[in-house]
Amino acid sequence: MSDTAHPHEHAAHTDQIPRLNRIAGQVEGVKKMIVEERYCPDIITQLRAIRAAIKTIEANILERHLHSCVAGTIASGDKDEAATMIEEIKDLFKRFELD
Repeated sequence: MSDTAHPHEHAAHTDQIPRLNRIAGQVEGVKKMIVEERYCPDIITQLRAIRAAIKTIEANILERHLHSCVAGTIASGDKDEAATMIEEIKDLFKRFELD
């Protein structure tokens, strides 16, 4: 994770909070299912739903990053910063491939 300051305005992601709250509720539900010794495939189904929801949030944030942060940096003409951002995105995709 990069803590580097970037010379552009970042996209807001607060609209993802309700989705994250829903995921937190799903996680609590899975914990309850485990305590109740529910059927394993049912637990796995819920875990897959959580994973899908997280991937949706990841995609939403990445899309905004591309449209806001990356596009803004390219428009500013800062080639070094743009190259850094492209490398960050390449690294993200490499990590996504492992999921």
